[in-house]
Amino acid sequence: MKNIFTRVAACYARSAPNASRNTATTAVHTDAHTGNTPFAMKKLLFFAFFLIQLPFFAISAAAAADAFATDTADVRTVDRIIAIVNEDIILLSELNARMAPYVERVRQEGLSPVQTSQMLAKLRQDMIDRMVDEKLTDQEVRRQDLSVDDAEIDSTIERIKVSNSFTDEDLRAFLEREQTTMDAYRQKIREQLLRFRLVNYQVKSRIVITDEDIQNYYDRNPDLYGDEMVYHLRNITFPMPTSATPAQRAEVRKQMETIHEKLVSGGDFAALAQTYSKGPGADRGGDIGQFKRSSLSGQIQSALSGLNSGEFTQILDTDRGLQLFYVESVTSGEGRSVEAARQEIQQKLFEERVDAKFVSWLEDLRSRSHIKILN
Repeated sequence: MKNIFTRVAACYARSAPNASRNTATTAVHTDAHTGNTPFAMKKLLFFAFFLIQLPFFAISAAAAADAFATDTADVRTVDRIIAIVNEDIILLSELNARMAPYVERVRQEGLSPVQTSQMLAKLRQDMIDRMVDEKLTDQEVRRQDLSVDDAEIDSTIERIKVSNSFTDEDLRAFLEREQTTMDAYRQKIREQLLRFRLVNYQVKSRIVITDEDIQNYYDRNPDLYGDEMVYHLRNITFPMPTSATPAQRAEVRKQMETIHEKLVSGGDFAALAQTYSKGPGADRGGDIGQFKRSSLSGQIQSALSGLNSGEFTQILDTDRGLQLFYVESVTSGEGRSVEAARQEIQQKLFEERVDAKFVSWLEDLRSRSHIKILN
């Protein structure tokens, strides 16, 4: 189920309007959980960025056309069917509109022409697969006669506005810029809510996590719930703008490499952080506080592994930009009992089983359907 959208979508996650408002703690905490997003936001391809980023997928017809303009000026693009899914069809214009925001990001990656072509080809196939899955689930929604009312749509729009710090005027202005209407936008939200409801009915409601399951998971993972390391960290961060050109990215990395060289030569981390860091805690010499090992991302855990007090990591390329971490101190923290960890374990097991169950359900749905891709 993983595909190219995971890489390209990270650009959108970093560009959310409220992304820069995180405190020192949440900045590291968010990075620490990279790759651990809830199932519905990570694995269901057609649900990606629903509550936070849905407004950013309203793409105008003009933008879609520009993204896929032919190099031959005298060739006119004619809309055509690219896929048949039972009684429904998918049009080339629909595919182009859905791909447009991702295409723009791919072309900003600074790849070679060959790499760009390969990535766009993979992107196209992944998007077709996603749209086929959407058609299949929409057909199941109709068969199950599921529905959502206007109050649910209103509530969802309010959550989207809060998540993006939008007023009513902001949202309407955005939709106007993207040449879409509020009615069309509400219809898209209705479709997404119906898909969520279908998955809840077909998959989530049939999963049960027992006390024995929780105990077994706890016993199999002593490193997660037994005594664990607690790191007091300092940090130097150079944010990497999503719109940065390859040359600008190289310049930011060069600056961070210069700081790393100063550290290797015996430079004081706190002083360097206070002078150069653009991240949380810069005014405190980069001091971002204490963190249990399990609260950090796998990337940061790996970078800190084996480090003692007074040592620092290599340069890390994270979703917050380029980062260096300094270990101020390392202590052993108290572990958690199975009761204290129960809710967390239950959620982990639930997500794992929903994941597997959804894949199985979708594969069965595909096997019972007439699907034809017309390239």
